[in-house]
Amino acid sequence: MSGVDMNDLLRGLPAVHELAETVSRRSPDSPPGAVREACRRAVEEARSRILEGDGLLPPEELQELAARRLDEMTSSSMTDVINATGVMLHTAIGRACLPDAAVRAVSRVARGYSVLQWNKETGKRGHRDIHTEGLLCRLAGSEAATVVNNNAGATLLILSTLAKGREVIVSRGQLVEIGGSFRIPEVMKQSGAIMREVGCTNRTHLRDYREAVNENTAVILRVHPSNYRIRGFSSEVPLEDLVALGKEFGIPVVDDLGAGSYIDLKHFGLPSEPTVMESIETGAAVVTSSGDKLIGGPQAGIITGSKEYVDRIRKHPLARALRVGKLTIAALEASLKLFLESREFLVENHPLYRMLSRDIEELRRDAEEFLGMLELPVACSARVIGTDSFVGSGSLPDHAIASIGIGLNTPDNEALALSLRKGDPAVASRIEDGLLKMDMRTLQPGEAEVLAGLVNRAAERLWA
Repeated sequence: MSGVDMNDLLRGLPAVHELAETVSRRSPDSPPGAVREACRRAVEEARSRILEGDGLLPPEELQELAARRLDEMTSSSMTDVINATGVMLHTAIGRACLPDAAVRAVSRVARGYSVLQWNKETGKRGHRDIHTEGLLCRLAGSEAATVVNNNAGATLLILSTLAKGREVIVSRGQLVEIGGSFRIPEVMKQSGAIMREVGCTNRTHLRDYREAVNENTAVILRVHPSNYRIRGFSSEVPLEDLVALGKEFGIPVVDDLGAGSYIDLKHFGLPSEPTVMESIETGAAVVTSSGDKLIGGPQAGIITGSKEYVDRIRKHPLARALRVGKLTIAALEASLKLFLESREFLVENHPLYRMLSRDIEELRRDAEEFLGMLELPVACSARVIGTDSFVGSGSLPDHAIASIGIGLNTPDNEALALSLRKGDPAVASRIEDGLLKMDMRTLQPGEAEVLAGLVNRAAERLWA
């Protein structure tokens, strides 16, 4: 292609503002700045195409290119995911599905102003804990409560307040990694506390704690190993013994529960996890738990316990750095209120406990109905299978829950899984035993038909 010809082609490109006028007519609700930037990118791509010798894009194709760039720029990166993994609290895809009451509460306060920390009686600034503290104290049986951004933040804040420059006694068997390579020893180091390890990885005795107590001991820390289990020749000191030891020496016991339930999981056929109420009743001075695990609410770190200690904790400078906003408070308040109701009401209105309560026959009916929606190429097959669900996010890590799903056998399960992940909505599934598995337990109401359509279209594109 001669230089003259290329220059002619370059001169044939429309000005950005001209293309923007056309695209704006097609997408009148799009922000003008985004339209201009999308058109600029499209013209630059068309220019590069000419310089590489590929010729001039027809006007219609250039408009389509600009429209695609506009869609990429204005679409949210936080796209929806259909969770077919069977993992109910899946960290990578957002953990808990909020109850409808929490969604409504977030929507309400997001639309305008709210009494976040405004005292309506005095018209002056108050404290944002007022919305959740009473609920938390009622549920946990504690004297006081405060909320921060997550459980790791809660642990950091507590140790910074109660133990900076002093020793914290903790069992070697409880020095857990809490996910994302963050570890309890590192959190403790950041707090300024001095870690005093006692016992062994598999066995720690009360005498180990007693021998470690000295004039510089500030806290006895128990970390519940919610994301792993030590079995065989192992033992740990019960919380009640640690509390008795703490009282003997005037040392507060901090119980880091991690998941932190407000209901006994035995009601759902699961092994019991320590509840916040049990820790408070046993005498822990401060208890931490997560808002987005077994509470099934928003990400939050919940601190409950003695008023003496909680008041000190919420006055620490870090408390402001770790505080939560109005959306989290609204969602947490609404989620917590469900635990004041009957178990039947909780199951009916809380996504996590609804999933935990689904029985095998109900799941089997759902799987058979889903199977009837599939229209797969001849190269593919599908059948109803037994599978295992898991709570996830470090809760009950070694307890599988019997479930029912669909097993897809295709020429390339990885290719189908990738295609589904890149769909809208995206689909998260599992590949095991030579099958692409979709667990019915974690599908939310109304998702089965959408999922079947996504599977049908993806399989047709790949193997029709």
